[in-house]
Amino acid sequence: MVSPQLYRRAIPAAARITRWSAPDGWMLRRFDWPAKGTPRGRLLFQGGRGDIFEKYLESFAHWQAQGWSVTSFDWRGQGGSGRLSKSAHVGHVEDFRQYIDDFRAFWADWVTKGAGPHVVIAHSMGGHLVLRALVEGAATPDAVVLVAPMLGLHSPVGQRLGGRIAAMMARLGDPARAAWRGNERPATTETRQALLTHDPARYEDEIFWQSTRPELLLGPPSWRWLSQAFASTRALQRDSRLGLLSVPTLFLLADADTLVSTKIAAQVAARMPESQTLRFGPESAHEILREADGVRTRAIGAIDAFFAAHTARG
Repeated sequence: MVSPQLYRRAIPAAARITRWSAPDGWMLRRFDWPAKGTPRGRLLFQGGRGDIFEKYLESFAHWQAQGWSVTSFDWRGQGGSGRLSKSAHVGHVEDFRQYIDDFRAFWADWVTKGAGPHVVIAHSMGGHLVLRALVEGAATPDAVVLVAPMLGLHSPVGQRLGGRIAAMMARLGDPARAAWRGNERPATTETRQALLTHDPARYEDEIFWQSTRPELLLGPPSWRWLSQAFASTRALQRDSRLGLLSVPTLFLLADADTLVSTKIAAQVAARMPESQTLRFGPESAHEILREADGVRTRAIGAIDAFFAAHTARG
C-alpha cells in the first residue's frame, strides 16, 4: 500500500479539483486524479451523507497507485457542492431523486471520457444511491463495491414508525430545519468518533479538513432528508429488480455499525445474483475504509482482489 501519511492531509499535486455542472446548472465539486502511464481503468468513488472526498485521499492514493484513474464528487447540498437549506450546517434535500438525477448525468458524461473498465466504490448514503441508480438503469459499471451501504437506517422506534415520524415532522414547520442538534445520530451517548472509526488518527484527519476548510463542514440532516432516507431505503428494499442485477457487487459490512442496518444490507445482498459479502465484527465501526489498519488492510485487499477478478486491464 501507499504510505498512509503521504496524502491524508494534502491534495496530490497531480490531482485536479474542478466544478461540474448538472443539467439544471447546479455546480458540483469534483476530484480527478489520473493514473500514471496507461491506466488500468477508471474508478468513481462516492461518499456518504456529509462526506467530502478529502476524507478518502488515503484510499484514493492506493487505488491510483494500482493504476486506476480516480474520480469523485461531493453530493448536491454538501461539501463543496452548495447547500439546499438556509443553514449551511444542515444537510437537506427535497427528494432523493435529485441525487439520482445528478449521478445519472455525471455517469453519462464521465464514462465517455476515458477507456474502461469503469468501476464504482460507494460508502453509506453513497452506497444506497449507487445501488438505486443501478436498479433504475442510471449507470452500468463493470463492478461495484458498496461499503457499509445505507440500505436501512437504525431507528429506536423501527423503520416504519421512524419513517412516519420523520414525514410528519417534515410537514410540521420548515422541512429544511435540523432533525437533531449534532453528532451522526440523535440521543446517543457515544462520541462521534466511536460511531465512525476506532482509529483516532484517521478521525483527526477529518477534523483537520473541517478546520482547514470549514465551508465544507455539514452538520445534522433536515427532517425532509430523514423522511426521504426512510422512504427511499424502504422502496429499494422491496424493489424486485434487485434480483435481476447482473453487475458484480461486493458488500463490505460491519456488524457493529450503529448508523446503518447491516442486517438489511445483508438481506439485500442475498437477493442479488452477482453479489459477494465480507463482514467485519466488533473491530469495525461505520467507516470501514477509515478504520484501524487491521480492518482497513483487509477491506482494501478484498476490493483489490474483487476488481482483479471482475475487470480486465485496459
